Amino acid sequence: MRNFRFRHVLSALAIAALVLPTTAPVDAQSKGTIKIASQSPLSGGQAALGEGIKLGAQLAVEKMKGNLEKMGYKVEFVPFDDQAKPDVGVAIPSSEVYKEVGVVMISPANTNPVVTDRGYPNIDRVCGRDDVQGVVGSEFAHGSMKVKSAYIVHDKTQYGQSIAEFFKADSEKKGIKVLGFEGTEEKSNFDSILTPIKAKNPDVIYFGGIYDQGAPFFKQAREKGIKAKFMGPDGMDSSDLTKIAGKAVVGMNYTSAAGPASALPKAKAFVDDYKKKFSKNPEPYAAEAYDAATIAIKAIEETAKKGKVSREDVATAVRKAKLSGITGDIAFDAKGDRLKAQYFVLTVVSDDPAKWGDNKIVKQLTIAPPEAKK
Repeated sequence: MRNFRFRHVLSALAIAALVLPTTAPVDAQSKGTIKIASQSPLSGGQAALGEGIKLGAQLAVEKMKGNLEKMGYKVEFVPFDDQAKPDVGVAIPSSEVYKEVGVVMISPANTNPVVTDRGYPNIDRVCGRDDVQGVVGSEFAHGSMKVKSAYIVHDKTQYGQSIAEFFKADSEKKGIKVLGFEGTEEKSNFDSILTPIKAKNPDVIYFGGIYDQGAPFFKQAREKGIKAKFMGPDGMDSSDLTKIAGKAVVGMNYTSAAGPASALPKAKAFVDDYKKKFSKNPEPYAAEAYDAATIAIKAIEETAKKGKVSREDVATAVRKAKLSGITGDIAFDAKGDRLKAQYFVLTVVSDDPAKWGDNKIVKQLTIAPPEAKK
């Protein structure tokens, strides 16, 4: 991995691992401490999503750790800040390390196909995949938005570029004319990109990347007088999108592998508990983090009942896990993908960040992952 430019091997949202246990195997007779860790950006431009993931996992650990404590174990929740920087953490490079030391990772939010396509026995995720999400987006653009032309911009990360490529490939198959496809690392002044986009006058502009870059991009597009519809992937799925871009993004559509709590029939108690404890609404992927942590704890319980807690046994228990969770029924295939994941297309309904959870679901799908390539 050291020969890679790590910034190009980020996974979705640049967030996301839930790892366990961080201690060496603990003998049941002597008991000991089991540490469950979250890895997400708690500082920097993506902190809103990262904080939500941390708090969702924390809430699950606090609610579910009782049985392990009755067995004589001490259970600790340990949050880590990866700053969304691959030299600090981030799922794909981090998971290479986890694989070597046997630490289990259950990702609530990493949608890049590479996460599970490597077939590591200790790497799982409870969310969907970009090769499905990109197609969900292009199908909606073609079938529901009726667009004839698109201009696609991405952030040059593995996440942003790959989902933009999935959107592009399927758009072209459906007859949408792609007027441009380019990457940018620009964060503040997008004039050099927006000037040619305005001249080409696309029906839709798709931005593959994260909200902290997409929001100023879309805001400047409207300020420049560009009339195109806006669209993006789950990297846009944060209340900070409207905090930064305001009215410019009202009415835009985005896809997500995490539905708002209003779409989850079992989420009411979770939302109430979250708001009571943390005095705010859960961000996207907080519910997925809760489910991921729940699977982790139940897998540790299962192995503890057999006499010891080892990383290998926990990995096996996680891969075999079945949970009727907040985000629906969860089970994993042989690669660690969720057998059936949910995908959403949503419309931003307000420029008030506090109303992000009210965004309108305009399409909801449950789709199995692609079969492993032979």
